[in-house]
Amino acid sequence: MAESNWTVYLSGEIHTGWREEIIAGAKAAGLDVQFLSPVTDHGSSDDCGVAILGGEAESFWHDNKGAKVNAIRTRTLIDRSDIVVVRFGDKYRQWNAAFDAGYAAAKGKSIVTIHDPALGHALKEVDGAAMAVAETLGQVVRILDYAINGRLAG
Repeated sequence: MAESNWTVYLSGEIHTGWREEIIAGAKAAGLDVQFLSPVTDHGSSDDCGVAILGGEAESFWHDNKGAKVNAIRTRTLIDRSDIVVVRFGDKYRQWNAAFDAGYAAAKGKSIVTIHDPALGHALKEVDGAAMAVAETLGQVVRILDYAINGRLAG
């Protein structure tokens, strides 16, 4: 029997609609899941620190403020999650996603990574912390279905 109210944090690249596809797939599978994610508006994510706390003359401190303000949200939502799905795209480097995976691992969270097989070598340490390494969004939905319902859907 399925447990209800699972919470899944969707971390990683923000330039495609992969989150919406997983959410739609989970809904179609009838999964009782609450999805959480970082702020996916790139400009807001980059500029939140200086917008709230004041400007910085040097880009390092601008980015540092934003990273720390974003980490408040990220850490809190990962702490609330049962599973953390970390997507690495091939166009942009998602160092924040690697941080999220490391934080989730340190907290004992189950991690599922998703990326193109060509990135396997670069992500071997991150994948080493994962319970599963998926190549497709459909595989992630099937992992969630199996974890939540014990159902091996085709």
